[in-house]
Amino acid sequence: MSEESSENERQRKLEKLQELGIEPYNGPYPVTHRAPLIQAGFSELEGQSVAVAGRLVAIRVHGKAAFAHLDDGEGRIQLYLRADTLAETYTTFTDLLDIGDIIGCHGTVFKTRTGEVTISVQKFKLLTKSLRELPEKWHGLKDVELRYRQRYLDFIANSKARQNIHLRIRMIALVRRFLEDRDFLEVETPILQPIYGGAMARPFVTHHHALNLPLYLRIAPELYLKRMTVGGFNRVYEIGRNFRNEGISSTHNPEFTALEVYQAYADYRDMMQLTEELIAFLAQQIFDSYRVSMAGTEINLEPPWERLSLQQVFRMHAGIEIESLQDLAFARNYLGQNSIRVEKKLSWGTAVDEILKKWIEPELKGPVFLYDYPTVLSPLAKNKPGDPDWVERFQPILAGIELGNAFSELADPREQRIRFQRQHQEKEKGDEEAHPMDEDFVTALEYGMPPTGGLGIGLDRLIMLFAQEESLREIITFPTLRPKAL
Repeated sequence: MSEESSENERQRKLEKLQELGIEPYNGPYPVTHRAPLIQAGFSELEGQSVAVAGRLVAIRVHGKAAFAHLDDGEGRIQLYLRADTLAETYTTFTDLLDIGDIIGCHGTVFKTRTGEVTISVQKFKLLTKSLRELPEKWHGLKDVELRYRQRYLDFIANSKARQNIHLRIRMIALVRRFLEDRDFLEVETPILQPIYGGAMARPFVTHHHALNLPLYLRIAPELYLKRMTVGGFNRVYEIGRNFRNEGISSTHNPEFTALEVYQAYADYRDMMQLTEELIAFLAQQIFDSYRVSMAGTEINLEPPWERLSLQQVFRMHAGIEIESLQDLAFARNYLGQNSIRVEKKLSWGTAVDEILKKWIEPELKGPVFLYDYPTVLSPLAKNKPGDPDWVERFQPILAGIELGNAFSELADPREQRIRFQRQHQEKEKGDEEAHPMDEDFVTALEYGMPPTGGLGIGLDRLIMLFAQEESLREIITFPTLRPKAL
């Protein structure tokens, strides 16, 4: 049956239901049990009356009896319907209901001869009539474009898609529990900001008409969270959306969920410990094991994790001293020989960053912390003692994927002003991702910020790895897509 004829047939059934005085779009229904609970608790529920509600995903009619499967969003349960039990409503079910319709039903729990837990339906009620045929006859929605563009169909047809979102919700709740157990306070900071900051990225720009003021969707909450540290909040965190006007890939989405944590009287070594303990805690809670399959390989998340300096990792994986890239002629030749394309203006920092992202990090199974980065890549991080070219910064790597950033935070307002001025010069030269000058943040530092460790983790990437998926789109409820071609 074509899609058009199927929709016409469903419309005809809708009209017939209304002629019979059956409301096709009803109100609430008193559910007593969910499908997984009935399956797991059969020994206690056998012969008991239950009430369930959900979407019909299969119907098989055998004369005076019918079997159906109902999906309640948490699992599936078989229904058994008999004409002698349901009387005239039996033909309503067999003749006027379709796969995709949402119903509620009361019945008793039993097992069929094949051992399947089933509800013998005593009465049912149509709750919502579906006017479109569900995709691909329940063999699973395979069209990737359709899956992401009509995500609700993906959730209906693919249980793994729903499981990924359940995992996302659980992991974020567990992150909150972990931090709150360590006396961190969850706070909220502005998403619309007059000066964006906290990362090196191109922002989204908007305009506030009443104030005639340009505003930016935040690229990170970092500078506001550090203002709170100045104000006496010694342990704070925020889980929220960030927005970066960048490309889309398997590990990038223009809006994403990040965790940022700030701890006064700590440094990047403390943040390393916090990171490995957090991710190990998540593994224990979700898998009851430190050993987790990620990107097709088993990874042991038990602390302590391996720690490698950038100088070490460049020697081991790139075969060069990282400082040699300060010679731009050498850097240009090295990048060309290894087919590494640099989109931005070439500098020591961009050469280091591109080699890391395109060559070294994908080869690291992890878990590993890469630490001590060039100052030019880290305008908000504290210098290593006595060395202005390097800062106390690390990035956690799991299964070849960079999960975030962490610093010993720069507390010296004089040095911060110099860093911002250098970034401003780069912006004047056309670097759209350079960090803007933020005078108010420098003023806040002048009042005094305690030594602080800061951590940012891309939760979407972490959830993607735990879900054993290869694309962020699988664990983002509604990923950003290119508009559909007309």
